[in-house]
Amino acid sequence: MPEIMLLNQETIDKIAAGEVVERPSSVVKELVENAIDAKATAITVEIKEGGISFIRITDNGCGIEKKQVPIAFLRHSTSKIRSVEDLLNIHSLGFRGEALSSIAAVAQVELITKTYDELTGTRYVIEGSKEVADEEIGAPDGTTFIVRNLFYNVPARRKFLKTAQTEGGYISDLMERMALSHPDVSFKFINNGQTKLHTSGNGNEKDLIYHIYGRDITASILKVEQQTELFQIRGFIGKPMVSRGNRNYENYFINGRYIKSALLSKAVEEAYKGFLMQHQYPFCVLYFDIHSDLLDVNVHPTKMELRFSQNEQIYRLLYEIIRNTLTHKDFIPEVPVEEKKTAAAPEIKEPAPEPFEVRRLNEIRKAVAADSPYEPKYPSYAKKSSTDVFFSRMKQNTKSPLTAKEESLFAKPLASAPKTEDVPKEDSVSMVREPDIPYMQQTLEQIDSHFLTKDARKKHKIIGQLFDTYWLVEFEDKLFVIDQHAAHEKVLYEKTMKKVREQLFSSQAVSPPIILSLNQEEIAAMERYQDELTRFGYEIEPFGGKEYAITAIPADFSDIDMRSMFLELLNDFTELSGKTTPELILEKVASMSCKAAVKGNNRLSRAEIETLIDELLQLDNPYNCPHGRPTIISMSKYEIEKKFKRIV
Repeated sequence: MPEIMLLNQETIDKIAAGEVVERPSSVVKELVENAIDAKATAITVEIKEGGISFIRITDNGCGIEKKQVPIAFLRHSTSKIRSVEDLLNIHSLGFRGEALSSIAAVAQVELITKTYDELTGTRYVIEGSKEVADEEIGAPDGTTFIVRNLFYNVPARRKFLKTAQTEGGYISDLMERMALSHPDVSFKFINNGQTKLHTSGNGNEKDLIYHIYGRDITASILKVEQQTELFQIRGFIGKPMVSRGNRNYENYFINGRYIKSALLSKAVEEAYKGFLMQHQYPFCVLYFDIHSDLLDVNVHPTKMELRFSQNEQIYRLLYEIIRNTLTHKDFIPEVPVEEKKTAAAPEIKEPAPEPFEVRRLNEIRKAVAADSPYEPKYPSYAKKSSTDVFFSRMKQNTKSPLTAKEESLFAKPLASAPKTEDVPKEDSVSMVREPDIPYMQQTLEQIDSHFLTKDARKKHKIIGQLFDTYWLVEFEDKLFVIDQHAAHEKVLYEKTMKKVREQLFSSQAVSPPIILSLNQEEIAAMERYQDELTRFGYEIEPFGGKEYAITAIPADFSDIDMRSMFLELLNDFTELSGKTTPELILEKVASMSCKAAVKGNNRLSRAEIETLIDELLQLDNPYNCPHGRPTIISMSKYEIEKKFKRIV
């Protein structure tokens, strides 16, 4: 047996560094978090070649005292905690005392720092955990870290790094989340001499979302703000139309720290069920303030994972908050006939502030705040969409409403081209100025909120059925398109769920009974969930041996192949893994509703579509089928006229 020996310090440092420093973004994360803990109000991050060859992080924080600089690079040395008891009440981002020693073990590090009350600064150089230089130097208040040649002494780790572009992308994503987590800090990110990100640090979270994610997403978000017995939450969630095919747009921050949490993601995604299609994920930026007694952040060196002491309660509360925010909102997506060009985020024309220039930084912040797209000083015409401007102008210029005779002409072929005086001139849109009207940001729900109301129903003009699948409804200045299958599916789903909740399920006798041969697993599942099946509307009796007779089925689904549906239901019961029974029932109701709903390419009468629309009026969320597909879309009169070149 080989002899057991203690490893030397150099080997220990490199092994430990591998847990903390995985790639250049790990270095940036640790040093930026240290800068935030140092009460910095401005942080500049500059990288070259994806951070592999060069990383510079500068802040205007409190700095490090000269005599403490060498100590800061020792393992498990930190100013954040003093004893094991402090681990239960952590308020800083860094606390493990591993960052600087791990980085110094696998890179060439140069530190320049100065505290507020010292006359001169300190320059400290360490390479591969070995001190190279320690000298006085002139420096501004704050700290600058320069990290060169990452993994220069660990070639096996260096060759597994990805391309410079990919590694730079990781750092870019990190800086965006750092900016979102601390809106009161000005972040500047420079990649190969080009400024990729610069935030003002004015504390406005919505401005940050606009700057990072753009106009379209910012215009389609809902505000969340609530205090519960376990946590305080604030932030924004996206409307269903801004969903994505992955979780990259889900952002969770707990006590100022960006984290990844399966619990929070599950709660939010479950709340969106019925609003999003399958395999689609919501957009959210949510900030949680949770007492440290309920958290354990000392799970992983990256500090991006944590544990909650009251998982179920936090899950339930978050689910209810998100669900209530989404409920009773109108999500009719407006489909432009012509693609709109996405407007780029406004560029900050002033030079980016350096962290040391405190006075200039404050001036820049004021300038950026004044230039914000959410400030009321902006002219109203610059903030409204072209559609809003057009409608506003049209309300002033339109003639009296059409008479019944004139309106009937729209149902007949046009005999001649429209008169030119009825067509808005080109400059009527492009040159509109409304300085006297205060700006009020319009959302889709403000525009369409009255479409499915009792008063609006009286004004609906049903044009007809398109492709035997879609119904066209004219209302005010918009054309609404209703998917009859999705709408009917939603109505059936809500009716069924209401019966489930109120225990009003009715059964319909089957003659002759449906005879099924079941295996042992299916029999066990059926017996285990007998109460749920009975509640659902099934009546089942033994028929001898392994055969069972279904003598009654749910009343509303008589047109479905109930044999296949029941076997599918039992199969799901046998494979339950983490899903609760109520969740499973929801999924089955959605599936059954889909199979029972009227299909596309089926012609409905006008009376049937009238009834369907009336039933949609009674739902809390009539805008999405149980699988998340939209039931209604809209097209504006402006976009249609633009397509026909009536408006240029």
